[in-house]
Amino acid sequence: MPAPERPGREPTLPAGEDIAGGIALRIAAAGCFSIMAAVLKLASRDGVMAPEMLFYRAFFGLPVVLAWVLTQPGGLASLKTRRPLAHVGRSVLGIVSILCVFQTLTLLPLADATTLSFTAPIFATLLSFLILKEAVGPRRWAAVAVGFIGVVIVMRPGAGDHAVPVEGIAFGLVAALLTAGVTVTLRQLRDTEHVAAIVFWFFVGSSTVGAILLPFVGHWHSPLTFALLVGSGLAGGLAQLYMTASLQKAPVAVVAPFDYLQIVGAIVFGWWLMSTTPTLSTLAGAALIASSGLYTAWREHIRRKAALIQPTAPPV
Repeated sequence: MPAPERPGREPTLPAGEDIAGGIALRIAAAGCFSIMAAVLKLASRDGVMAPEMLFYRAFFGLPVVLAWVLTQPGGLASLKTRRPLAHVGRSVLGIVSILCVFQTLTLLPLADATTLSFTAPIFATLLSFLILKEAVGPRRWAAVAVGFIGVVIVMRPGAGDHAVPVEGIAFGLVAALLTAGVTVTLRQLRDTEHVAAIVFWFFVGSSTVGAILLPFVGHWHSPLTFALLVGSGLAGGLAQLYMTASLQKAPVAVVAPFDYLQIVGAIVFGWWLMSTTPTLSTLAGAALIASSGLYTAWREHIRRKAALIQPTAPPV
């Protein structure tokens, strides 16, 4: 499940790019995100609620992130921030987004919930147009339309008892919209903040909010369920690190398409662990949403390449 750390601009790469290594790391990230979503879906069957998922995912993922920070140039010094309020805003958006993602997991089959999370690039295009005033051409608007058609197909309107619960769809789309908002925020944060600071302080914020909510919604679970929650934190932390490392080896346009392997992972884990088989509507809708996202990513890559060869405009 996409987590959400889409860079607003590609990092400067070393002279020798490692495309194969970057792709391998991105596939590993997709696998870890798939595992995280699957174990949280299993945990939800034991009554685990979204705020509990938020806390355990962040709390047990934090040591993994901190260990990674210590290996980076500058170590703990990279956690210093010049824009603490911007981190607060980014964290609020991200935390509410993740709560909606986890609530979607409790309401929908794993494949449907994962598919809806990939509508975030569609909303990112809309927000870029509305907030950042970026130009959006007719082909990108067409991709947005195709993506929303995919959402309608996943919803299966008119299917009666077999239709996807409306509240699950609503939480999934709100989560994607907020994730897109995080993407827009990250474009601004990454101009001044180290990626280690962005990731670390978000995990700290998530742990804090989860700890505040835990007394109100948390309750005792079986040892197996607690093990699943711990596993979700470890998998989520590793996924974040693999995703970040992939961008240090290859351009985002090369590795980002492999995020869609999470849909495959959701289908496999849903069938293997929960004996749920995706419907034809889910598969067809997922294909359209993935096609929309992939095309949007490709057009973004083309747009950025074109911008690099244009004369730099003076600051306004």
